[in-house]
Amino acid sequence: MSKDLDPAFPTGDYFDHPPAPFFDPEELLRWSFYRAVIAEFIATLLFLYVGVLTVIGSQSQDSAAVCGGVGVQGIAWAFGGTIFVLVYCTAGISGKLFYSFFLPRV
Repeated sequence: MSKDLDPAFPTGDYFDHPPAPFFDPEELLRWSFYRAVIAEFIATLLFLYVGVLTVIGSQSQDSAAVCGGVGVQGIAWAFGGTIFVLVYCTAGISGKLFYSFFLPRV
């Protein structure tokens, strides 16, 4: 059992782009590349800073008190909240770094 295909219509509803090179040396000459690298660096630095300070602050709290620190759940909320804020702030800048390398140019 086979379908009758009309030759006027293509068989797929998409267009396969030619493969893009993994690394384009022209990218190193663009300001957008360096802006994305700087944004990623600052976001990673802030993420580690907040995360490590939360863990250090949790360990240095008085454990004898009933509410002596943030605990494991507070650390998890600090990491999750920091990631949420940093992705929201830098996705428009550094998210393009992924697209410029791994998706083909049209």
